[in-house]
Amino acid sequence: MHIDYHTHHERCGHAVGKLEDYVRRGIELGLKQLGLSDHLPLVHVDPAQYYPEMAMPLEELPRYVEECLALKERYRGVIDIRVGLEADYIEGYEEEIRELLAPYPWDYLIGSVHFLGEWDITDFRQVHGWEGQDPLAVYRRYYQAISKAASSGIYDIIGHMDVIKRFGYGPDTPEGQAEVKELELSALRRIADAGIAMELNASGLFKPCAEMFPAPHVLKQALELGIPLTLGSDAHDPAKLGEGLAEARKLLWDTGFRELAVFEGRCREMVSFEG
Repeated sequence: MHIDYHTHHERCGHAVGKLEDYVRRGIELGLKQLGLSDHLPLVHVDPAQYYPEMAMPLEELPRYVEECLALKERYRGVIDIRVGLEADYIEGYEEEIRELLAPYPWDYLIGSVHFLGEWDITDFRQVHGWEGQDPLAVYRRYYQAISKAASSGIYDIIGHMDVIKRFGYGPDTPEGQAEVKELELSALRRIADAGIAMELNASGLFKPCAEMFPAPHVLKQALELGIPLTLGSDAHDPAKLGEGLAEARKLLWDTGFRELAVFEGRCREMVSFEG
């Protein structure tokens, strides 16, 4: 079972390629299922006043869904298209997020934490946000947000669970690093309690942290807690679709996973895979 559940395209502003380019590339790669999962429009900042090219404009959301559904039908029997969205969890904006998502027939929703307030911790243009910060305090805020996202009932999958490590910032003392592991475990327990899935996002291999999201030790804990895993390349270019997923499947297999979570109509099914 070859799948890729995390992709972005030109509507979000920081990716390239049309949705159909991803579909055609997925067919070339022999994917069984392709998840289309662009970014939910920003709900907590004014896009006109914020950093440009962060997410799709609000007026594009219905067009995005319409195009995804059309592609799902057009390529039926060739490749299974799943209609998804990466919907940022923004503390205090849960109702606004639910209202935006409610009208559409999603197959799955990825809940990711990029923002702590108005600071996007994953944006290379905003790494200056770490200046003067206590890294451990930032990690506490981040994992608290992950835990709240898991418990919100909004999402089917928690995205790139430890993406906060992307640029290499973090506590540099043994005590701080030990606390980060406790924060990770606490968030994993919330994910398990919520009964939702998590992704292994291969894109971290190609970021400064040079490690998938989440790290191998987190995957082991997820397995012990019974958290289902799915896979995503987080491709922002059709040419990068599936990038790193062979390594990701092997890592999952070596960790002890034998099934992947797939979704349709927001219902989860577990399917066998090979490492």
